[in-house]
Amino acid sequence: MKQTLVRYKAKPEAADENARLIADVFRELREKSPDGVRYAVVRLDDGTFVHYASVEDGATSVTALDAFQTFQRDIDARCAEGPAVGSATIVGNYRMLAE
Repeated sequence: MKQTLVRYKAKPEAADENARLIADVFRELREKSPDGVRYAVVRLDDGTFVHYASVEDGATSVTALDAFQTFQRDIDARCAEGPAVGSATIVGNYRMLAE
């Protein structure tokens, strides 16, 4: 299983558009309901977005979705601080993420 965490800060004038594009990704996820994929995004008060993806071996990643590719297309133009991507390891989890 691959777990990825991405963090970036949107420009104030682009934060709502960024959130709308993310909502489109979740809409496509609900429509296609891919197996082996878990995905969450939080938006902080300062315009920072944090994406957490967990993809089982052999499953298709969220990045393959059309809506995600649309979201990603102009990400640099929407960012005040560009995406920092890294692998993630769950250290503790109490009823937040599926085990």
